[in-house]
Amino acid sequence: MTTYLITGASLLGSRSADLLLADGHLGDPADAPPDAVRIDASGLVALPGLVDLHTHLREPGREDAETIESGSRAAARGGFTAVHAMANTEPVADTAGVVEQVWHLGQTAGYCDVRPVGAVTAGLAGQRLAELGAMADSAARVRVFSDDGVCVSDAVLMRRALEYVKAFDGVVAQHAQEPRLTEDAQMNEGTMSGVLGMQGWPAVAEEAIIARDCLLAGHVGSRLHICHVSTAGSVELIRWAKSKGWNVTAEVTPHHLLLTDELVASYDPIYKVNPPLRTADDVEALRAGLADGTLDCVATDHAPHPTEDKECEWAAAAMGMLGLETALSVFQTTMVDTGRLTWGEVADRMSVRPARIGRISDQGQALETGSPANVVLVDPAATRAVEPADSASLSRNTPFRGMELPGAVVATFLHGRATVLDGKLQ
Repeated sequence: MTTYLITGASLLGSRSADLLLADGHLGDPADAPPDAVRIDASGLVALPGLVDLHTHLREPGREDAETIESGSRAAARGGFTAVHAMANTEPVADTAGVVEQVWHLGQTAGYCDVRPVGAVTAGLAGQRLAELGAMADSAARVRVFSDDGVCVSDAVLMRRALEYVKAFDGVVAQHAQEPRLTEDAQMNEGTMSGVLGMQGWPAVAEEAIIARDCLLAGHVGSRLHICHVSTAGSVELIRWAKSKGWNVTAEVTPHHLLLTDELVASYDPIYKVNPPLRTADDVEALRAGLADGTLDCVATDHAPHPTEDKECEWAAAAMGMLGLETALSVFQTTMVDTGRLTWGEVADRMSVRPARIGRISDQGQALETGSPANVVLVDPAATRAVEPADSASLSRNTPFRGMELPGAVVATFLHGRATVLDGKLQ
């Protein structure tokens, strides 16, 4: 394995430091061998490798949209060294066999650690629990379970899942969407839905499930994670649950930190997503919740779709957006460049906390001697226009196309091996 000596990096955006990457770990820079590859990191910020709790890699079943290899390449370009692959594949990742297949494919690709998420219910059908224990005991050692894309709307089933995962310190990640309140919904319910004449998706459909599940988690003493929080009311409910001492965590997506429902006026399905883009007031509440720690982390909800599923009329279009390659830049523009968070807090929200929630022991560690060499180097002064054709993903459905975003990932190291150098995949 190549040994790298990174010199003059701004460690978490603060003090200048050298980093030695040798044998998969961080070593003492004074011990750098003469043949170490030297990287001048002057002006670059060094962060622990990013961890995404919410990635759709589509394989098995929808390899026309994404594969584990192509999604892993996109992740590496975005500075991620670990991603959690959601269970809504074809077949659904609801057995030990399927999650082990995903895990092995991730290892073969080698661009990031791929941690499978197991389904909560068999076939995502919401009728009976999936093989939670078997997936936890498999080679993939699943610790996060979610029916994402579908809400576990049955309160009894949700309680049973929360009770079950306690045995192996698992977490249930809920897609909070009351199905009866969102039938035929197309966008956020509010002024814009009235103007555009579209069926509205009320905030209460998300908030009602969050309130219920926080109460259930508190009652059974289990771990609950809320996926893609999108409303101001949801932030308040999670803040209340945390004040009770309940083990509740939550994520927000980059697109919900930046984009609003006013973009839907274009009728461009690129902006169709679940949960929908909300109002400017919701965006402000999400940013405040992320800043004060109510929302634990940023998760991309990277959702690739082939062209034919997005370039069609709005009602027929698939929901979802790409996110892996732009997440850090959106975080920088919304939270860092606005002065709400420091680069050290970026590391906390995009690496340390998601690794802790996902129970990944060798990710999200401090950049110090002996730690796993999962490192990303970022140029915060760079700017770039988002061009879909440049994506490593097989899909092109980015809502940020044409936008000038700050920051660029210069290098990504996975367990000491370069997956990206000088901005290029290795």
